[in-house]
Amino acid sequence: MKKVAVIMGSDSDFKVVQKAVLKLKEFSVPYEVHVMSAHRTPDAAAEFSKNAKDNGFGVIIAAAGMAAHLAGVLAAHTTIPVIGIPIKSANFDGMDALLATVMMPTGIPVATVAVDGAANAAILAVQMLALCDDELSEKLEKMKSDMAAGVAKKDEDIIRKAEEL
Repeated sequence: MKKVAVIMGSDSDFKVVQKAVLKLKEFSVPYEVHVMSAHRTPDAAAEFSKNAKDNGFGVIIAAAGMAAHLAGVLAAHTTIPVIGIPIKSANFDGMDALLATVMMPTGIPVATVAVDGAANAAILAVQMLALCDDELSEKLEKMKSDMAAGVAKKDEDIIRKAEEL
């Protein structure tokens, strides 16, 4: 099975990114976690991305706040999918990171999830890997089924509560 790289621009992003790591563990998807900066370590980020495919990675998740160029820098140096997680910052409530992550030039796509949407980034990575992995596909189907059952249970509970008023 291909690995997922989880790259963050700063170790302070880990409080958000850990949700992606936990979701990857839930699906038993191998992963590596690294800190690399598009601005402070651009050569390391480019080198990692250039070699990601040869090193067994199938997807890269890139989390960054503020200028949030990390996902784009990584995507510029690879052909494997890159998923960006814009990280909320104190200055612009994450809007700066969202726009920097989503506004990519033609030919350098970055799939982008919600601000601080690390769990969805991991699920999207699993969906990408599941295109060629029936076991992962079955796990995703079970997750969706479990979610639907959870909503149905909540519906039953709320109907009962409303009737008891």
